[in-house]
Amino acid sequence: MKVAYIMSRFPHLPETFILREMIALEKEGNQISLYPILLQREKVVHPDALLWLKRAKRLSFFSPILWLANIRMMIAHFHNYFSLIGIIRKGNHGNSKFSLRAYFLFPKAIFMAELMKREGIEHIHAHYATHPALAAFIINQLTGIPYSVTVHAHDIFVDQTMLCEKLAQATFVRSISQFNKNFLINQCGKEIAAKVEVIHCGINIANYKIKKNKRKGKFQLLCIGSLQPYKGIDGLIKACALLKKRKIKFTCTIIGGGELSDSLLGLINKYEIDDVVKLVGRKTEVEVVEYLHNTHCYVQPSIIAENGKMEGIPVAIMEAMACKIPVVATKISGIPELVIENHNGFLVPPGDEVALAERVYWFYENPRQAKEMGCNGLRKVKEEFDIDKIAVELNDLIAKNTQRIAGGV
Repeated sequence: MKVAYIMSRFPHLPETFILREMIALEKEGNQISLYPILLQREKVVHPDALLWLKRAKRLSFFSPILWLANIRMMIAHFHNYFSLIGIIRKGNHGNSKFSLRAYFLFPKAIFMAELMKREGIEHIHAHYATHPALAAFIINQLTGIPYSVTVHAHDIFVDQTMLCEKLAQATFVRSISQFNKNFLINQCGKEIAAKVEVIHCGINIANYKIKKNKRKGKFQLLCIGSLQPYKGIDGLIKACALLKKRKIKFTCTIIGGGELSDSLLGLINKYEIDDVVKLVGRKTEVEVVEYLHNTHCYVQPSIIAENGKMEGIPVAIMEAMACKIPVVATKISGIPELVIENHNGFLVPPGDEVALAERVYWFYENPRQAKEMGCNGLRKVKEEFDIDKIAVELNDLIAKNTQRIAGGV
């Protein structure tokens, strides 16, 4: 099948899971066309993303080709064109941020619609229920091309503007967790339940295979994530200060970049733990694997931010488990669907640095049990979070629903 993928930005380092998914779907025999709303420059780009960057559609807002497409669509579908503008205005009323972005998106979505018709796209899949789903909604209303949406985390937890309208028109909704599915049912009603399928995000497990045991010397902690409030990195830093007081030999490496970089560095200096806690910035997948191979315990200290933003199921935890690393994470959102208490890791209350430190210390004190939990983690990701298995599920779902629409069922 010819499937168009719409996402907010590309390339975007924290969203490597979308890249993996597209690659896996092409292995299933599909032809994937990449339609990012924004093409952006990144200092750190995965090698596979560079290849896809050449294939990505350029949708510059200032391109004459884009505006000519809008003129053609306006003439050919005058009523639908302006009806959609009215729907967007009404649906985003009262939300100035969403309204502005929606109006910016609209002409791009029109251009996408023309390109997709010309390309013979049979199905659209949008990652995130915010503006990618809105673009898919607009294209569907003008062309009839069916679409589906993957919902993750902030796209449904923080703001629900037009959420139910966009999902109602989708052929199916892919939720990365049961937690998210329950949230959607509470938001949009029980009628959405039959449309929502739980299919996790996944990883290519073979990429994380440990060739030899490098875990020697100091006890190594690792955390991977963007430096944003909902990641709870400040709690990890405070937990490290408590661990240092116990006189244990350890280091904690934090991979990622973001808005809180300076303030977190200030917190590290405040607690005088710059000798054990290191912020190393963004890293490629290959570099991340090297860090994982030297890690004894992975920590995911996520919280629910003031604006409601929180995790879906962090892919970084899957990566750690693929390397047989036991995990300490917080008990929020879909994380308990991956981290099973006292089986492949521990779950602690969000924002509780004392509990975080205690569980990390337990792994330090109990290396044999930690190794067993690491092995359990690998089995878990093999069974439920393998990208090839997930691609088969998603491929079957797209094919089934596209055929159903084509058959008028």
